[in-house]
Amino acid sequence: MAVLLAGMTLLTSTQVVLRYVFNSGLLWALEATTYMFAWLLLLGISYGVRVHAHLGVDAAVKLLPQRGQRVIGLLVIAICLVYAGYMLVGSWNYVARLHRIGVYAEDIRLPRWVLSSAMPIGFALFALRLLQVGWGIARGRESGVLVADEAKELVEEFGGKGGRTRTEDEAGR
Repeated sequence: MAVLLAGMTLLTSTQVVLRYVFNSGLLWALEATTYMFAWLLLLGISYGVRVHAHLGVDAAVKLLPQRGQRVIGLLVIAICLVYAGYMLVGSWNYVARLHRIGVYAEDIRLPRWVLSSAMPIGFALFALRLLQVGWGIARGRESGVLVADEAKELVEEFGGKGGRTRTEDEAGR
């Protein structure tokens, strides 16, 4: 993902310089950046599940007992798996149709099915990560779908102990 983001940044910056300084440009830059962004996004979805970086509204779920949190977590995983499965089948059919037709990208001399394969790959990885989280919940290793808790992280980052910062807390020892 870092390579894709760096490539997008470099390509876009180069395109801006070429266009506004040299009154020129790369014909394929916009299309390449679009496909790179698609790969970045679709790989990032599964990575976000892996590192628990997705945001979620779980204030009410946290009020439930452990068992209730696990049930809600498994329900959420099931709904997300239905979505991932639907998108996986649809994107697989789309990419297969592009392969059958033999369509090429407009400005990049690659078959469009190769460039668009980010969709089925990304949704397959997403489903795999969801199954891993669901297995953790079912086995009791996790209480629910772990999501990023920005409020808690901010409180911890800025002290969280009666307004005192970590430095002040350490100095008081």
